[in-house]
Order: sequence, then structure tokens, then C-alpha cells
Amino acid sequence: MTAVDPFAIEVPDEVLDDLHRRLDATRWFDPLPGAGWDEGTDLDYLRELCRYWRHDYDWRAVEAQLNLFPQYTTTIDNQRLHFIHARSRNPDALALVIHHGWPGSITEFAKVIEPLREHFHVVCPSLPGYGFSGPTSEVGWTPRRMAAASLELMGRLGYERFGAQGGDWGAMVTAQMALQAPERLVGIHLNLAIAPEPPPGAVRDLTDEEKADRAEGGARNRVERGYREQQATRPQSLSVGLNDSPAGLAAWIIEKFLVWSDIGPDNDIEASFTKDELLTNVMVYWVTGTIASANRLYYETRVGGRGSSAPDRQVEVPTAYARFPGDGIRPARPWVEYWYNIVRWTEMPRGGHFASLEAPDLYIDDVVDYFGSLA
Repeated sequence: MTAVDPFAIEVPDEVLDDLHRRLDATRWFDPLPGAGWDEGTDLDYLRELCRYWRHDYDWRAVEAQLNLFPQYTTTIDNQRLHFIHARSRNPDALALVIHHGWPGSITEFAKVIEPLREHFHVVCPSLPGYGFSGPTSEVGWTPRRMAAASLELMGRLGYERFGAQGGDWGAMVTAQMALQAPERLVGIHLNLAIAPEPPPGAVRDLTDEEKADRAEGGARNRVERGYREQQATRPQSLSVGLNDSPAGLAAWIIEKFLVWSDIGPDNDIEASFTKDELLTNVMVYWVTGTIASANRLYYETRVGGRGSSAPDRQVEVPTAYARFPGDGIRPARPWVEYWYNIVRWTEMPRGGHFASLEAPDLYIDDVVDYFGSLA
């Protein structure tokens, strides 16, 4: 089945009514004095966010804004795939597919799609198992399989040669596309690069600065990796609670928007994201019931082995890497250059993991300049 059907987001009233009932019935607990964000999501902040969610947040207004983007669904590999397809006014523009990750969604790109379509035919899929693509119904949906689905989607839309961009899982999907069909990719752009340590002697020794950077990242990872271990081993046990409680879902997701972003020691999350931006992303998971299948991606990748996500050989397609200072994953340059054909490396002055939402100006400029240089 190769049909491509128009799609509009239309959440039933009863889903929103149920959400409001659950927010009203949230069973809160009192944190220890001064806990703040040190033990996870700050409950004082979360209470206020949930109050805003219940009484002030307007999903219908957000839904209308999202529906201004031309959206479609199709079926690939027995899985529904939802995507935005925003064609440029220039019929000869390069096509560009952009991929989100976890715990993000297509709403990460709300600020950048219109500026990008001045230069590209923009295709923005919801990853299989995420958002309006709906839950996955089969095992085995790894980044490698998602990459094959994105390649099929681009061909189905008539794009035989194009660019690809991604962060988080989307970066792994993008890299896997380049490994599977290098002849179809003019280049790829990553705002996260998974680069395992190369074999001994394969690259130069790290500088003292690079070693210090890795030590800092390792210390941070030891504190932050709990979510990943849980989702890679027992995602179903966790997901029952997240799928049942909107406050629990928000707590699990919003913490990552704090710790993975370029936010100062005062932990002012709204210096980078508005309440509406945070809640809209959470809402995509809530109204589609996809937190379980999204979390399962970690399990699938562990079972599938490293080659199902990270490169198992060099990505030969020309690659740009934009390294944002707030991102928790900051691989050493020699390691990245071993695994990818790096032709552009940008050290960004600000921004973090959710770059297109937190620093859209920098993201847009780097993507446009890079792919413009390949023309």
C-alpha cells in the first residue's frame, strides 16, 4: 500500500476532558525541603506547570497552528507514518528530511520549518512509534529500520536525491540512511553525533582539553543515565505509569528539557522554553498514547546491537556536525571524524540538545549554509 493521505490533527473532546480529570485528580507528594531539581523534576515547578496545563493552556489553539503545516500519513513496512511535507516555492529546491528524537516530537521544529522551506522542500516525519505515527505494532523498530522507512518515504514523495538532518535518535536515523543509501544523500547534518571510541591507534591521542571534556561528560552521564537504563531494560513497567498520569508523563519528559539544554545554574527552564512549548511536546505523547512505544526504542536498540543505531563503519556521505554546548553528549572530535566524513564542524555559542527549539536561529543558519555549500 503506497497511498499518501492528507492528515489533520483532530483530538476528540473526550480525550481533553479525560486529561483535565486526571490533572485534577493528581496525587501529589511533598518533596524534602530544598530538593529542587537535584532529585529529578522540581515538584514546585511541576505543580505550577500542571495548574497552567489544566486552566490556561489552549490545545485547540496549538492544534490549529500545527494544522497550518501540510501533513500526511502513509503506510511503510506495516507501520503508519505521519509527516509534514512543506514544499518550497522554488520547485528546484533541494529536499531535506529532518528527524526528531526522544523525548521530542515534530513540535521541536515548529520554529524552523517555515524558514527552512525558503530553501528546501521540507519533510518532517514523526518517527515510527512516536506521536501521530501512532504506536508501533511489531518488534524490531530500531534506527536502522526507521532509516529504511525514511528512505522509502522520500522515494514515495519523488525525492531520489536529498539532504537529511537529525538530533538524538534522529541523528542515528540520519546516519543509518547515509550508510544504507549513500548515493541518494547529498550530505547529512547532525546536531548530535554518536561516536564510540575507535580501535587503539586508529586516531591521534586526545588533547588535555578533550580528555577533560570527556571526563566531565562521563561524570554527567553517571548521574543522568538512569532513564536510559530503565527504558533499555524494563520499558513496559515504567510506561504503564507514564501512560496513565499526565503529571508523571510531564515530570519524566520535562526534566530532560532542563538537563539537556543550555540553562544556567539557576535552573530557569523558561529561559529556554515557554510553558506552551514544553506542554505541546508532552501533549503529542499524551493524546497519541505513544510514550510506551517511544520508550521501547531504547530496548529495541539494546536487543538489536550497536549496529542497529550507531555506525558500524564510516559514514562516507559528507557530514556536518553542529555541537551545541548544552547537549549532554559531546564526543571528542577525533572520534567523530573516525566514524563520519566530517566536512563541517561548528562549535555553537549557545543552545543544547533540542537545538531547533532552543536556538532556532543558529540551527537554521548552519543547516542552510551547509547544504548551500554542497550545491
